[in-house]
Amino acid sequence: MEIGMTSLASLPKLRNNIKSRRWSSFDKTGGNADLWFIPAGQTVVLGETTGAGCIKHIWMTTFEDDPSLPFNLRRLILSMYWDGEKTPSVSCPLGDFFGLGHAVGAYFNSLPLQTSYLGLNCWFQMPYSTGVKITVTNDTDKTSLLYFYIDYQVWPDTQPDLARFHTSWNRRLVLKKEEKMGLNAAGVTDRLNTTGKDNYIILDAKGRGQYVGCCLHLDTNEPGWWGEGDDMFFIDGEPWPPSIHGTGTEDYFCGAWNYNGLRETYSTPYYGYYFKGNSDYTGKHSQYRFHVEDPVFFEKSLLFSIEHGHANDRQGDWTSTAYWYQVGRKEPLPQIPPFEDRLPYAFGGLEKGTGKDRRGLPI
Repeated sequence: MEIGMTSLASLPKLRNNIKSRRWSSFDKTGGNADLWFIPAGQTVVLGETTGAGCIKHIWMTTFEDDPSLPFNLRRLILSMYWDGEKTPSVSCPLGDFFGLGHAVGAYFNSLPLQTSYLGLNCWFQMPYSTGVKITVTNDTDKTSLLYFYIDYQVWPDTQPDLARFHTSWNRRLVLKKEEKMGLNAAGVTDRLNTTGKDNYIILDAKGRGQYVGCCLHLDTNEPGWWGEGDDMFFIDGEPWPPSIHGTGTEDYFCGAWNYNGLRETYSTPYYGYYFKGNSDYTGKHSQYRFHVEDPVFFEKSLLFSIEHGHANDRQGDWTSTAYWYQVGRKEPLPQIPPFEDRLPYAFGGLEKGTGKDRRGLPI
């Protein structure tokens, strides 16, 4: 096992020359004002160090939707830079990084991410060789606030076989796409998606690495089941059909049968459906799948996409956060859009068939 890496079975083993450290928002006067204000239009460094080490645990909290700070969980952008990078390997709206996709609190318990409403926890291991810098950016016109712990280890030397942690945040207002018609495997006339080109993209990465999971959120005004979209992993530039091709959205997220008619939310260490919309399938929904036991490996590139409904026959406001480890990244992450383009839409965020969002802007 690599230096500093632990499992339940390895906890009794003592390790040499490893130091435990923390950055936090504690009140340095000894008082109880244990928060940092994040001024409007500014970036604040939460922690920075040189040398080898590993981020072990992150806890944060902030306001959810205070009248003076609406949609605050999308207001702040969390970024992480490994080993002197000029562009971040992690860049994500704060709430979405921890799995909260609608700028509202929720409860779920996975192995790498856990939220107790607004108690936001991350247990992904994040090693580095020559240093790390973690920042929060408030690109809006209102001052926000943040409470945080970032627990990390200082290592005596580098571990060359460890890849760097990455995230990618995406948002798209999806519309029904026209697909060709033909006979399916059961001999029934059906919509046929034989390219995947109009799928919703969760991750498009170049380099060598391993994908370890995602959170997917959607808001729709269309009644009826939206979960028939297949997941498709195009590894190292392969054509359709890719070597990993799924059978439906609820199947990829390890559920079945419309998540039992959307009767209950649930969370497990590796998968969950933890934000429930309406009984007619409209409204806001959230689900996660973490590939802790079954990472998806790639040598040159990975394009992971999922149909929005069968053969992309559904519309809605879709957002996602992908998590993966990688070496040799040369392209910057997709740029996080400005705050007004990160705002969640009200229920029924698309006017059906118009090709416009609720603000009247074209999609």
